[in-house]
Amino acid sequence: MKLGALLLGLALAQTLAACAGPRPAPPQGASVVPPPAWRTVLDGPGAPIRADWWTAFGDPVLVNLVARALAANPDLGVAAARVEEARAAERLARAQRTPTLNAGLPTTEGQTVSPFGTPSTAFGAQPSITASYDLDLFGRLRQASAAARAQALANEGARDTVRLAIVSSVASGYIQLRALDLRLAVARETLAARSEALRIARRRAETGYTSNLELRQAEGEYRATEQLVPQAQLLVARQENALSLLLGTSPGPIPRGLPLDRLLAPAVPDGLPADLLRRRPDLFQAEQALVAADRSLDSARAAMMPNVALTGSAGVVLSTALANPIGVFSIGGSVLSPLFDGGRLRAQADAAAARRDQAAWSYQRAALIAFREVDDSLASVLRSGQQATALAGQRAAAAGALRIASNRYRAGYSAYIEQLDAQRALLTAELALIQARADRLAAYVSLYQTFGGGWAREDVGAVRR
Repeated sequence: MKLGALLLGLALAQTLAACAGPRPAPPQGASVVPPPAWRTVLDGPGAPIRADWWTAFGDPVLVNLVARALAANPDLGVAAARVEEARAAERLARAQRTPTLNAGLPTTEGQTVSPFGTPSTAFGAQPSITASYDLDLFGRLRQASAAARAQALANEGARDTVRLAIVSSVASGYIQLRALDLRLAVARETLAARSEALRIARRRAETGYTSNLELRQAEGEYRATEQLVPQAQLLVARQENALSLLLGTSPGPIPRGLPLDRLLAPAVPDGLPADLLRRRPDLFQAEQALVAADRSLDSARAAMMPNVALTGSAGVVLSTALANPIGVFSIGGSVLSPLFDGGRLRAQADAAAARRDQAAWSYQRAALIAFREVDDSLASVLRSGQQATALAGQRAAAAGALRIASNRYRAGYSAYIEQLDAQRALLTAELALIQARADRLAAYVSLYQTFGGGWAREDVGAVRR
């Protein structure tokens, strides 16, 4: 007994010394201090998230498409199911901290022998209720429950990340679809102009006014423009199919609203606060993953401490061999402490510490990526606008050059090659302008996405104050 008590005392002393050691420090440069809670930012005064930022483009059809995608997108459904799974795991971890009650009704049948040697058959039953409760003195179950709670919040952040990505993809895809529609319209208009030029060239060649060289050049240019129409139609069909997938439907036509040049470009105010980045669901997910890893480390360290549990049972013995029922009860406790486990618990704690460090580095990386994406989006909004302005001027100049070249050609002052070059320049400028306008609108979508869903007037006002 003395030897057993000595071994138990040594084991407890080693366990206490191990658990009282210094807490592993996070990697240098990786902060483990989380920003304000995601729900606090959502519900906090003066900082509401603009949940319908896609309405800023002024197209009701786009608003309807986003609503359909949020209602039927399969990726969002999977993310929502994962949230429900995490919430169930949280409830399971929380249930480990509550007492457990079990009821039993064992029955027996046997023979009894009286003093006179007369055997008889006896029937008995012992209904009972057993209760057990883990005191959790060192917080093993409490920290495990907190880790499950943080993991559930991280899954909610992952779901919100998917939701924001779906909305942004629908908005960007719709903008690209309207750009492709405009490209198709330009290709058809250009093809009609090439057809008229080919008709004039054929008539001039038949009358002997020009050589067949101009006729072949006009015919070649017509065929080159003709292939742009099915190419644009193919891109439109593919874009419609991509949007159908986002909407959770089979491939089919997508309704159209405003043309590309009538979609509004939202104004970006000066002085957007950096705190808006805390609204990003991916940052919230990384934050809660860090919290979950930290709580798991606490739970692993607490597992080295003794486990104290209380048990009790109460019941009654009923038997035909007894004149009256007999009540029975028991109350007890248990203290379990690891004496020798070959380093398993220490290895589990070290693994939890390593996972916590990984989560800390991931959180820092997510923050750096957020800053980079915001800077890229702001630069895209600015530079794409400048590019669109320059291309609009180029398109106007190319249209003027085509008018002059066409008049000179019809008057016989220049060769057909000048008109041909002017036509090619105008087509190139028009297609580039369409793409630049689409890129500019897509840059606004990206900016809203990188800020976690837009901003409100109160956010800018708070910075200016």
